[in-house]
Amino acid sequence: MKREFPTRPVVGVGALVVHQGKLLLVKRGVEPAKGKWSIPGGAVELGETIRDAIVREVKEECGLDVEIALETPMDAIDNIITSKDGRLQYHYVLLQFLARLKRGTLKPASDALDARWVPLDEVEKYNLTKSFRSFFKRHQEELRRA
Repeated sequence: MKREFPTRPVVGVGALVVHQGKLLLVKRGVEPAKGKWSIPGGAVELGETIRDAIVREVKEECGLDVEIALETPMDAIDNIITSKDGRLQYHYVLLQFLARLKRGTLKPASDALDARWVPLDEVEKYNLTKSFRSFFKRHQEELRRA
């Protein structure tokens, strides 16, 4: 299914990986929000579980192995973006899961321009995607306890 100007919503996942008081952020290399910072994630592939998608996306974007820390998502987000002419350009339903680092060395790959461990106190200083900034404001205290 095409992601731009889709005929139905695309299911996506995001991984909230907190390690030693720092959150894993990636700089997006593709639209929507190319060049902005968010968490690793992406679309669920046909036949793939959402939890397997999270593990795959973190490995592809950051070179890290993670495991799901909580079986239920922290949040579900509607990310709907219209084009300048008012047409529905992107429509994602995003499930955000807390994940735990197992092993690996952080190295941006795939569609990430950069990847960093960012202290939780500094996350909001980054040029975040609109949907992730909103998520972070609602859930930062939970992430501090993770």
